[in-house]
Amino acid sequence: MIVFSHTITPRLRYILDFIGKEIIGKPFQAVDDIEAFRQYVGPKINYSNERITESEFRIQNAKLIFESGYNEQSIECFQSNSYKAFFKTEGDFPFDIFAASFYLLSRYEEYLPHKKDSYGRFEHENGLAFREGFLHLPLINLWIEDLKKDLKLKFSSLTTQLPIAVGKPFTFRPTYDIDEAYSYKYKQWWRTVGGLMRSMVNGQWSTAKERWNVLFGNQKDPYDSFTWLDELHRKFNLVPIYFFLIPKRTGKYDKNILPSKKSMRRLIREHSDRYLIGIHPSWQSGDDAEKLKVEISSLGHISGKRIHSSRQHFIRFTLPQTYRQLIELGIDSDFSMGYGSINGFRASVASPFYWYDLEREEQTQLLLYPFCFMEANSFYEQKLSAQQALEELKHYLEVVRSVNGTLITIWHNSFLGTAQQFKGWREVYEKFILLVEQ
Repeated sequence: MIVFSHTITPRLRYILDFIGKEIIGKPFQAVDDIEAFRQYVGPKINYSNERITESEFRIQNAKLIFESGYNEQSIECFQSNSYKAFFKTEGDFPFDIFAASFYLLSRYEEYLPHKKDSYGRFEHENGLAFREGFLHLPLINLWIEDLKKDLKLKFSSLTTQLPIAVGKPFTFRPTYDIDEAYSYKYKQWWRTVGGLMRSMVNGQWSTAKERWNVLFGNQKDPYDSFTWLDELHRKFNLVPIYFFLIPKRTGKYDKNILPSKKSMRRLIREHSDRYLIGIHPSWQSGDDAEKLKVEISSLGHISGKRIHSSRQHFIRFTLPQTYRQLIELGIDSDFSMGYGSINGFRASVASPFYWYDLEREEQTQLLLYPFCFMEANSFYEQKLSAQQALEELKHYLEVVRSVNGTLITIWHNSFLGTAQQFKGWREVYEKFILLVEQ
């Protein structure tokens, strides 16, 4: 399928690549030769403000694709086929889907002046998706489904071709952040003694007893869910990804077992032998490229594998700095595109996509895998019970499956162990996996 435009910009090539692959399995071909467009007999889209032929499908542009840099945009949402849309124009489609999708995928709004939360992150309240009430939807995928239907009506030849060309199945990608591998075991002696003292001073005798039993081998560590997860993965043929936090030293937000410990190195090697693993940059390395370089190198040395995947600790990142840093350090896949304060689709999409550097006006080779659910958001931020979180998960499963998208969830080993604080969450996860497999 070809797309005519008077000017072919990097933004246009980027969005035609993404939407083309979602619809026909390969990028749309951009052309700026109007005569070649007129003579073309196959399916074709005219992305301009004037009709060229009667056989075309015309999408009138809203200018964003032909601009450079970033400025405040005047965005007014309206209803289109039961869903919100913006950049309303005339033509055979009610809005400029290319410009609207680019705005959301590029995270355009995150380059504009905005208020940050207490962790230095872009606040979800600033986002268009939250303000307009579509954060819970992979809106771009839903738009693309509408466009696909309209293209089929316009071009009868696509009716039989599209299902064969695309053939893109629903995919579930379970991922885990190992922020704190064990609750009591393998900690530095002063952390262990300090924990025991705090429990006794606060009258938490059951906690002190539990810690004591774990340390002397009479009870399993409450955060140790690794064997249980292995059995779950084998049972349902799941292909998970584990992200390990391995700071050189512990800190307020970096509480994992240090990589200098044999137990931690063993845990990493066991998982790298079975599964894909990635780096979970520590809080300390979030703004320090040299520290992150050391962490990536350390994880690679311990696992014996090249580390090319990452997810930011606390989902803390800033555009474009964080992604540029990851690229410079050899990371080509990132799983941070979501919020650490609320569940939903931060980029309004349920498909992997390449990061577009808006300042440099270029598509990069960093492939982003957006997640829409993290159990810590449900528990700490949204104050949901385990059962309420299951209902939330059912929604994301249903809507992502309806567009043949990729559903990515984040869980922590601590929630899936036996800690009383997280009672019921392991059972919820298993119920959810059963729903995925139906």
